[in-house]
Amino acid sequence: MSGSDRTILRISGEEARDFLQGLVTNDVRKLDDGLVYAAMLTPQGKYVADFFLAPAPEGDVLLDVASPLAADLVKRLSLYKLRAKVEIAETELEVRRGTGPAPEGAFADPRDPRLGWRLYGEEGGDDGSDWEALRVAACVPETGIELTPDSFILEAGFERLNGVDFRKGCYVGQEVTARMHHKTALRKGLATVEVEGAAPVGTPIEAEGKAAGTLYSQADGRGIAYLRYDRAGPEMTAGDARVHWRPEA
Repeated sequence: MSGSDRTILRISGEEARDFLQGLVTNDVRKLDDGLVYAAMLTPQGKYVADFFLAPAPEGDVLLDVASPLAADLVKRLSLYKLRAKVEIAETELEVRRGTGPAPEGAFADPRDPRLGWRLYGEEGGDDGSDWEALRVAACVPETGIELTPDSFILEAGFERLNGVDFRKGCYVGQEVTARMHHKTALRKGLATVEVEGAAPVGTPIEAEGKAAGTLYSQADGRGIAYLRYDRAGPEMTAGDARVHWRPEA
């Protein structure tokens, strides 16, 4: 998703950070160190939206979210606002991003070093990097593709992507997320696979004739797949494509 497909909200007021701290999956206090990747969940622990939080002057917080999710996210945040001294407003700020030397004021993308930096200001755009290939190689899920209302963030890799903090205390959906974290191992989740050929996003993956998952985004011979680890093997198929999985990859 390009920088032009993002909406930047401003969360302001003397209780802005405390307000967010009780709602999102990551520790808002990390804003003192830079950009924070986080999500908002339903009380049942399901995905609502993922976003970046960036520090702004006077204790305000910028919230960088995919534009198709912005209106619903504002409604949900407003429901929780109650009497908190907080204002939520859409801004006209744009996002620039790149993978080369970071300009002054830019923030490192906290999900993976390969995803470079993000800068908020009057101008948007990027440096022409192959963002889809970078995202697939790093197994970073995308809103509306790998991330849907049925997603659990731990199966989507949020722990690896620095999008959840297990020591921060309560937030919406925290109980389910913590319970999944303390299991011995996840039985399903996203993984990077090698793909020979191509298949439409959402194509079922089979291993030895059994359903083993679903193939999603693909680029440069790699793909992001949602796998049932107990059924997935090194050699699988997705439609006419051949899918190879190495658990250590």
